[in-house]
Amino acid sequence: MQIKCNKLDLLNGVNTVLKAVSSRTTLPILQCILLQATNDELKLISNDLELGIESTVKAIIRENGSIALEARIFSEIVKKLPDNEVTITVDENHLTTIECEKSKFNISGQPGSEFIQLPQIEKNNSFTLKQGVFKEMIRQTIFSIAIEEIRPIFTGELLEVKNGKFNIVSVDGYRVSIREIDLDHEVRDFKVIVPGKTLNEINKILSSFEEDYITIYYTDKHILFELDDSIVVSRLLEGDFPKYDQIFSKDYDIIATVDRKNTILSLERAALITRENKKNPIKIEIKDQSMIITSNTEIGNVYEEIDIKKEGNEIEIAFNPKYLIDALKVIDDELVNLQFTNALNPCIIRKIDGNEYKYLILPIRLNN
Repeated sequence: MQIKCNKLDLLNGVNTVLKAVSSRTTLPILQCILLQATNDELKLISNDLELGIESTVKAIIRENGSIALEARIFSEIVKKLPDNEVTITVDENHLTTIECEKSKFNISGQPGSEFIQLPQIEKNNSFTLKQGVFKEMIRQTIFSIAIEEIRPIFTGELLEVKNGKFNIVSVDGYRVSIREIDLDHEVRDFKVIVPGKTLNEINKILSSFEEDYITIYYTDKHILFELDDSIVVSRLLEGDFPKYDQIFSKDYDIIATVDRKNTILSLERAALITRENKKNPIKIEIKDQSMIITSNTEIGNVYEEIDIKKEGNEIEIAFNPKYLIDALKVIDDELVNLQFTNALNPCIIRKIDGNEYKYLILPIRLNN
């Protein structure tokens, strides 16, 4: 095998596939990146058996072939090479020579035939959307997946098409995050649960450019994300996702319209008092035209007051401030609605004039 390519193109490809290199495995081959040269394409492939990534690099292929190189050393070599043309040559003993200007490395590889290839996904079911939109939807929901694997289904996000809308939903047992868009083309209804790790990694690859699109293919077991020069394949999580839509009732008749940035700042200041003891919530009082945030702990106490527009009754309710802050920080609108029913039911954060996003947060019972 022999190929020539630009160092920066190679580095971009390596950095993309590194995201799916296994760090803990009993199979050393999974700690490698597969280089596969065929015709006029150099493909870089990584696979940790849960997540797999393939990136295509522009290259001149002088001799077809494949080699699996230890990912850590190969990526470090490529990173340190001069910004010029790179030549990679593999001999019959899998010795790989990497040359750039006056630099030359010889490293041992493993036969490409031993690498575990990505699963082949049937492309019967798919839909397409802008990469920037998908990136934003992930950013606005991924923060509320569960970290602990006590309930594995909560460590992923629901991707769902229903009635012409595409939803991404995350749940961690204390909060629910929903981001919704209208699709501009007909897509068959479906729902799959994608691991949070997969979405975190693909979010790093997604472009924010208006003209860039991503196509999503899905089966019962896998999901495939196809970008311009990369594909990401992931296993799906198995199980039943909570029926989230039933908890967003229309009974939330106490509505506080707040300035998002001012509310974040007040909550962050109030959280300073509760930081040492996470069991101490902040208390929110919705009054006539103000929202009062207080907290009393062994350290001291804090009082914050924010001007609001209110509909409905007054209410006192308590929350973990982090959950409110997390949701408010991913919203871009200047004003948002906080909706309540009583002190024992959740708060819902909504867009004032639409359903693009909804965040539900469970309260903490106040000790009188």
